[in-house]
Amino acid sequence: MKSKSKTKKSRPAKTKPAAKSKKPAKRPEMHTVMAHLVCAGAADAIEFYKAAFGAEECMRLPGPQGKLMHAAVRIGDSIVMLVDENLECGMLGPKALKGSSVTLHLSVPDVDATVATAVEAGAKITLPVADMFWGDRYGRIEDPFGHQWSVATHIRDLSPEEIKKAAAQMGRERFAANTAE
Repeated sequence: MKSKSKTKKSRPAKTKPAAKSKKPAKRPEMHTVMAHLVCAGAADAIEFYKAAFGAEECMRLPGPQGKLMHAAVRIGDSIVMLVDENLECGMLGPKALKGSSVTLHLSVPDVDATVATAVEAGAKITLPVADMFWGDRYGRIEDPFGHQWSVATHIRDLSPEEIKKAAAQMGRERFAANTAE
């Protein structure tokens, strides 16, 4: 009969929790999640965001070659950080990457006026503004630097059940339109 050897299970070493800092984890003007955009021409992007969205420049840190190492603008109550493309650091904007899977969402009082102003400043419409089943008037644009933006004004409150019903109806209508062709 074989004897079973008893082995001690190893336990992680006990460590003291890190001392709590008296400093806040983030600056008060920062949100928990924020956009940090890589742009081919971040200085031009700042000017576009000022013209298109009423952005206010918060800071600009030029690097040795004049490109921006860091910048920040405020759009509404949010900070958007920007940096110029830097191939050595692997920072490429959406145009260099031939697209982006990210869309920035902008909530505004008047979506039609905001989209019109953005188009005047150089954006292109990728989805025309329309009333949507979830209760927003909504459209999408692409800025001159390749970043995708959805822009919306909330126009009516709907319950989750009402949104599901409207989404199902839209799906049926699209299916019917596609099969009729």
